[in-house]
Amino acid sequence: MGKTVLITGGAGYIGSHVCKILADNGFLPVTYDNLSRGNKWAVQWGQFEKGDILDSDRLEEVFVKHKPVAVMHFAALSSVGESVKDPMPYYRINVCGTLSLLDAMRKNGVEKMLFSSSCAIYGEHLQAQISENQIKKPINPYGMSKLAVENILADYDSAYKLKSISLRYFNAAGADPDCKIGEVHKFETRIIPILLEVANGTRQNFTIYGSDYDTPDGTCVRDFIHVNDIANAHILALKELLNNYTSASYNLGNGNGFSVKEIIQCVREVTNQPISTQLGPRRPGDPSVLVSNSQQAISKLGWTPERSSLTSIIEDAWRWSLHFQNK
Repeated sequence: MGKTVLITGGAGYIGSHVCKILADNGFLPVTYDNLSRGNKWAVQWGQFEKGDILDSDRLEEVFVKHKPVAVMHFAALSSVGESVKDPMPYYRINVCGTLSLLDAMRKNGVEKMLFSSSCAIYGEHLQAQISENQIKKPINPYGMSKLAVENILADYDSAYKLKSISLRYFNAAGADPDCKIGEVHKFETRIIPILLEVANGTRQNFTIYGSDYDTPDGTCVRDFIHVNDIANAHILALKELLNNYTSASYNLGNGNGFSVKEIIQCVREVTNQPISTQLGPRRPGDPSVLVSNSQQAISKLGWTPERSSLTSIIEDAWRWSLHFQNK
């Protein structure tokens, strides 16, 4: 029987893809999710336990019942724009919720955590690529909440010997190539799913937020990483954490930046659909460029992105979009 891993937020986009990869690698995923933003249908591998990370009594029940060897922590709010408009829940859920989870782990003798972090902790940078040792100056509450948790984890390592690996994603995108799961949010805020909604006719147009950034075409530049490549990195990081006793942090990205206008054009080519756009003002909290240097994950975890081209990422997302629309 495989080792049990508790997945907070396992009904969400990235968490559900990680559950699939965990099951494929002989682990027993247990999803813990309050379904406020996750999808029950996405829990297809392992058991489901409904609960909130702020509910210490419910967490205790689940830890006692399943006795996990490690926790993968995805449960969080994750919209930059929303965090700027309403920061309170970002600190309450992302930070206080993590403290609640860590208390349950310590009480039950679970000493290994993989944390879903973000490139938002870095803020604005002039470097072509951002490495893990860059200065961290987040410019939005979402990024600040993720950095706060990373700092907490470092303190918990020093004081309590609780080991963790933080994986700092750049822009997760794409979908399971088998079309078992994919990206579906109640309120979509992410560029590729929104563009695909325009392509399939469920949204009228796409708003480009800002065209005066210090980039080649004036729009924001981002590094997109396939969700399956992120999931594979979690398996490698989990094995590393279970076999060793060293905490670490790793960037996960492809090392290539694409502007908003380049992404729009790629979606047009993949879907063979016109994408109507309109120009809007900059959004507060949006850095101009975020591109990863992921050499640490490549060299130390043995991780290699397998679906790294923007075209393949959008093709998988489009295939999933059509599949889900026709369900």
